Amino acid sequence: MATDVHETVPGRRRPLWRRLLAPLFSLVLLAAVVFWFLPQFTSLGAVWATVQAMSTLEVVVLLLATVWNLATYQFVMVTTTPGLTLRQATVSTETTTAVANTLVGGAAVALGLTYTMNSSWGFSRSRTSVSLLTSGLWNNFVKLGLPVVAIALLALSTPPTAGRLLAAGLGLAGLAGAVIALWLVLRSRESAAWVGRTLERPVSALLRLVHRPPVHGWDLATTKFRDRTVLLLHARWHWLTLATLVSHLSLFLVLLLALRFSGVTADQVGWTEALVVFAFARLLTAVPFTPGGVGFVEVAMISGLAAAGGAHAAVAAGVLVFRVLTYVLPIPLGLITYVVWQRKRSWRRAPNAAPRTELVPETV
Repeated sequence: MATDVHETVPGRRRPLWRRLLAPLFSLVLLAAVVFWFLPQFTSLGAVWATVQAMSTLEVVVLLLATVWNLATYQFVMVTTTPGLTLRQATVSTETTTAVANTLVGGAAVALGLTYTMNSSWGFSRSRTSVSLLTSGLWNNFVKLGLPVVAIALLALSTPPTAGRLLAAGLGLAGLAGAVIALWLVLRSRESAAWVGRTLERPVSALLRLVHRPPVHGWDLATTKFRDRTVLLLHARWHWLTLATLVSHLSLFLVLLLALRFSGVTADQVGWTEALVVFAFARLLTAVPFTPGGVGFVEVAMISGLAAAGGAHAAVAAGVLVFRVLTYVLPIPLGLITYVVWQRKRSWRRAPNAAPRTELVPETV
């Protein structure tokens, strides 16, 4: 049974000033974006006027796209967790998203909360680990691959430059290498162990540069990963790929609609240029400096889209509307789903009593 997220390993508590430093940094950065960066970039009054100029139909379309975007990640969780219902996936993903968007280091808390929720529904820690590993792996594949695809599309639609071609080539090579490594891991236990041993050498070499001890046991780790996930991935890799792509592209759709409804025309910023900015801004969320990349993502998107040719006020309005719908709105929704989880006792099961399928090995 999963350990409750409130349980911690005994040890010295960090000083209060250190615990407050990260949240304070997030607030200072957000204030700097609103009260320093935006006024340097455009008039706040012009941004608000642009938002108010949206028609009722445009607002309704944006809200429908947002609801669809919020629903899409549930498909990923249902695909990677056989036996999980769509309603349970909705409660889990919305609650953990709210935590990740609110707390500094919220991703770690959200991870523990996922284990706790799944455990209350009868899923073992192993089954939850398989779900998180496979969905996280596919999510990172798309995060890393989307900039490559975006640059390639931009190079085909506009006169290519040497820099764009080099970036696309290097990214494509890296993505291809990752896909080949995954195929070798799933191919057999022997090839999985070989991948683990092969990766140990360069990682240990990099760790030596920073005076850290080498890694060991990666052959056992990759073999264990293969044993736990091979049935699921062989049967559902195409559905997992489709669900992950739909989730990311649905998020991009909200951004594109927000830009168009704010007055950023296709002549100013084409959809391929918007996709490039979106893809690289998404990479910033992989480094948890602030919850959900707040501050960094806004600056990156506004700067990138303005550099592509968008009118400053319209770009700022579109990006801020996008962030309100996809970053701020999930927070109160997550509070509601957390209450649903606490009160929905009919979903509770005994430990390891969740329905099993042929895609769940006996050892998981």
